[in-house]
Amino acid sequence: MCSPQESGMNAASVRMVTRSRSRGPGAGPHRVGEKAAPLRRGEAAAEGRKSYNPVKRQQKAQRLKVAYEASEGEKGDGAEHLQAPAWEPQDWRQQLENIRTMRSGKDAPVDQLGAEHCYDSSAPPKVRRYQVLLSLMLSSQTKDQVTAGAMQRLRAQGLTVDSILQMDDSTLGMLIYPVGFWRNKVKYIKQTSAILQQRYDGDIPASVAELVALPGVGPKMAHLAMAVAWGTVSGIAVDTHVHRIANRLRWTKKVAKSPEETRRALEQWLPRELWREINGLLVGFGQQTCLPVHPRCQACLNQALCPAARGL
Repeated sequence: MCSPQESGMNAASVRMVTRSRSRGPGAGPHRVGEKAAPLRRGEAAAEGRKSYNPVKRQQKAQRLKVAYEASEGEKGDGAEHLQAPAWEPQDWRQQLENIRTMRSGKDAPVDQLGAEHCYDSSAPPKVRRYQVLLSLMLSSQTKDQVTAGAMQRLRAQGLTVDSILQMDDSTLGMLIYPVGFWRNKVKYIKQTSAILQQRYDGDIPASVAELVALPGVGPKMAHLAMAVAWGTVSGIAVDTHVHRIANRLRWTKKVAKSPEETRRALEQWLPRELWREINGLLVGFGQQTCLPVHPRCQACLNQALCPAARGL
């Protein structure tokens, strides 16, 4: 049975807990060794002035934990969802390191003739960005060697928005031939150049949404343009090489049917700091080793780790 003094202490503790709850998150100290949740501006000073009370601290620590989990889980998924480990492919880190080793020579076509090598580095920034975008538009369904040749011929004529708009379609077609679907690309280049002149003062858009709205510009081109022209990593650029290799290595949770589906799957688990590297790494690997037809599995360091090579 409690003494009168103990009863008075319990009543005081109940009142203090009630006041603690009414003040909301951040009102009381945390248990020793427990990491405090970030405070809003102005709360740090107030935190230091609070009196020490074990009951209030225990109740508040529980409330902060629930609030944190709800925020991190997003859309009310709850604590159980947070505890579930995120999916990632088996052996992907070792597979990636092996690909880096095989690509250490940097001697694939993409290493010498990719979009970052096709523009005039001495041109003004706006012109350089336009040339990057054009090289990406030409590269669709086209080998890097053919794209680089077309860009050299265009640059010899003075490759700017104005020069393209002043050029007749037949001349433009002769300069970019034999890139894949060159007739369609003549039309897309002219349309896109006109839009850039009218809406962007001859520059290219600085967002993926605006880039993919341009005629002849797809998601892969947009993400590469953001990386090469603007120095911004907006997403993983997935072409046929990246799409093929990611599926062979089972880097997608289920078989992806398109490059866009592969991009979304990769971005769900691949650490963001690898997003810029992965395109050039896998494109060169696909050009030299993991070929579309008759891949050179015998020469691949991932032969024992690759589900496709093992027939799985």
